Amino acid sequence: MKKALKILLFIDAFFIFAAALFNPIYAIFVVEIGGGIRTASGAWAAFTITMGVFMFFISKWEDHVKHKGKLLVASYALMSLGTIGLVLVKTPIHLFFVQAIFGLAEAFNMPVFDAMYSKYLDKRKLASEWGLWNSLGAILTGIGALVGGYFASKYGFNFLFLIMFLFSITGFILSLRFLFREKSLTNLAKS
Repeated sequence: MKKALKILLFIDAFFIFAAALFNPIYAIFVVEIGGGIRTASGAWAAFTITMGVFMFFISKWEDHVKHKGKLLVASYALMSLGTIGLVLVKTPIHLFFVQAIFGLAEAFNMPVFDAMYSKYLDKRKLASEWGLWNSLGAILTGIGALVGGYFASKYGFNFLFLIMFLFSITGFILSLRFLFREKSLTNLAKS
């Protein structure tokens, strides 16, 4: 596996884990801020619809962007912003807004991450190298669910959100180090 792929996986792992800390217990948080079933579904809709609408347009634009690493870094910055925004959520309306930020972040992230990841794949190992990314995501999601449930039950959601932010900001800083300078990542892909 090329070093560039390892770096992309390593950086993305921080964001996968941060999200996994919260996603399985999301509905419990919704109840804590005074919401119910409609709030949970509405906030999820704010995330997915924002992501879908913006992704349609952003991905077309991303095809023409020369330095895709910069867009990936921008998406990680938005994810970090959304994560710290969770600390400020006190009402369902606040949650809708934060979910829209996450949706916008994913709209930038998913197409450009896939494009960059695909660029550095060994064409003889497509299944195993995509499989590694999916395996990593599944394992981190499972571990994150357990850890997130523990921290939220023991210390509360705000503590959990700060832990999520620490993982997100670490991933963001690492992305600045490696991805902003896509030239260096391209050089690593040759190794």
